Amino acid sequence: MKKQFRLPKLTYTQVIVMSFFCLIITGAFLLCLPISSRTHEWTPFITAMFTATSASCVTGLVVVDTYTHWSVFGQVVVLLLIQIGGLGVMTSMSMIALVLKRRISLGQRRLIMQSAGSLHISGIAKLLHRIIKGTAIVECVGTVILAFVFIPRMGFMPGLWNAVFHSVSAFCNAGFDLMGKYGQFSSLTTPGLQFNPVVILTVVALVLIGGIGFIVWTDIARHRFNFKKYEVHSKIALVTTAVLLVGGTILFFIFEHDHALKGFTFWQKVLSSVFQSVTPRTAGFNSIDEAALSESGKLLSTVLMFIGGSPGSTAGGIKTTTFAVLLLSALAAARGHGGVTVFKRKLDDNTIVQASSIFTVYAACLFTAVLIICAIEPYSFTQVLFESVSAIGTVGLTLGITPTLCSASKLILIMLMFTGRVGGLSLMLVLAERRKNIPISRPTTHILIG
Repeated sequence: MKKQFRLPKLTYTQVIVMSFFCLIITGAFLLCLPISSRTHEWTPFITAMFTATSASCVTGLVVVDTYTHWSVFGQVVVLLLIQIGGLGVMTSMSMIALVLKRRISLGQRRLIMQSAGSLHISGIAKLLHRIIKGTAIVECVGTVILAFVFIPRMGFMPGLWNAVFHSVSAFCNAGFDLMGKYGQFSSLTTPGLQFNPVVILTVVALVLIGGIGFIVWTDIARHRFNFKKYEVHSKIALVTTAVLLVGGTILFFIFEHDHALKGFTFWQKVLSSVFQSVTPRTAGFNSIDEAALSESGKLLSTVLMFIGGSPGSTAGGIKTTTFAVLLLSALAAARGHGGVTVFKRKLDDNTIVQASSIFTVYAACLFTAVLIICAIEPYSFTQVLFESVSAIGTVGLTLGITPTLCSASKLILIMLMFTGRVGGLSLMLVLAERRKNIPISRPTTHILIG
C-alpha cells in the first residue's frame, strides 16, 4: 500500500510566521493592481512587495510616497495591512471569530497567546475583548482629535480620512502618512502641523499607548494606578519606557539645540525633542528632517530604534524588557551577584538566555545586512546603518536613501522588516531543525571571556 502524503505539522510559531508571509503576499498582489495606483497603471512587484511588507510589519519605510502614488483603494489596502499586521494576524482572525460568536479552540488560544504576547493561556477570550475594545476606543478618540485639525485644513471627507489613517498608523506604530499632498515624503514636517501641539501630542500618545503592550493594558485596567500590584513585566516595561522617553528628550534637546532644532523657539525645541524621543520607538513619523540631525542625534535615534517598544504590542525592536534584562544582567555580573533581581523578584535564568539570544540574532542580521548594502551602494556607513536598524526595528525613519536603493538592497530591507516583526528568536525557531533532545550530561569546563 502506498503511504498517504501528509503535510508536516506546523508549530505555533511557524503558523504565526506563515500567516504574516501570506498577509504580505496578498497585500503585494493587491497593490500591484492598476486600481491601487493613482495613474491606474501596474505597480512594479518589488515596489508593491516592499510597501506590503512595510505596512504588514508596521514599519513605515517606503520607496514611493503613499499619497502621490497610491489611489484611495491602494491607501485602504495599506491601512488594512497596518491594522491587521499591527494587532497580529492570529489576533485579528480570532477577533473576527469572536464577532461572529464562534468558539475559540485551544490551539487558537495558544496562537493568540504567542501573537499577543500573553504570559498565560487562561483568560485569552477576555484579553481579546480588551484588545478589541481598547483598540477601537483609542483609535476613535485619536481620529476625533486629529479631525478637529485636519477637517478645517483639508475639507470634511479628506480631513476625516486623514484623521482615520493617521490615528491607526500612529497607534499601530506604522509611520505611514498621507502628507505627500504638501510635499513628497514630508510626514509631519508640513508647515502648520510641525509645531501643532494637538497633532504632535496626539500622535505621541497614540504611539506610546500602542507600543506599551497588551499585558500592560491589562494591568492598568485591573489595578488602575496602583503600581505595586502590577506584574513585574509591566513594571519593567513602564519604567524602561519612562527612562527612555525622558532621557531621550533631554539628550535630543542638548544634541540638536544648534543643529536640527536651530532657529526654533524654546517650546518648539521641547515639543520636537519629545516627538523625536518617541517616534524612533517605533513610530516612523518625523517632525524634523532626519538627515539634518547631528551625528550624535543620528546615533541616539539608532539606539532608540534598536530598543523599540514593549513585547506584545504593535511596536518592534528588541523590546524594552529585553534591553532592561540585558542591562540588569550586566550590572549583576559586575557586582558578582548570582542572579538578576528586580522589584524583589529573581528573574528566571531562561529569560536572560532568551534576551541574549534575541540581541545576538538582531545584531547578526544587522551586521550581515549593513555589510552587503555598503558593498553595493554608494552611501556612508551611518546612512546604511540608520536605514537597516529602522527596517529591523520596524520603525520607518529614514535619511532619504531608501527610495534610491537598488532591488537587491530593497530585498535585504524587506527581509529585515519581516525578521523584526515576527521576532528574530521566532524566526530562528522556525528555521531550526526539529531534533530530539538526548538527555546526556556533559562534563563542565571553564574558558576565559572578556
